[in-house]
Amino acid sequence: MESLFTSALVIDLILGLVALEALALTLIHRWSGKGLPAAEVIGFLLSGAFLLLALRAALTDAWWGWVGLWLTASLFAHLFDLIRRWRGH
Repeated sequence: MESLFTSALVIDLILGLVALEALALTLIHRWSGKGLPAAEVIGFLLSGAFLLLALRAALTDAWWGWVGLWLTASLFAHLFDLIRRWRGH
């Protein structure tokens, strides 16, 4: 179990689940018209994925710049999502 976390494999697995979630949400909306369209979920899924990539970089002792890059990308994805939602209401 320790190697699952120290190798960051657990992050890779979670990122795979996030990708599957994005695909499932998109397909459900496309087939049934229910749920959120892809444009609605991109912001929060990207923000979370970027946070996971920052964690992955930190766990694998990557250069600090990668951690900062992923954290900054997460911030921008989050702000994009907030601004889009704010304008929609």
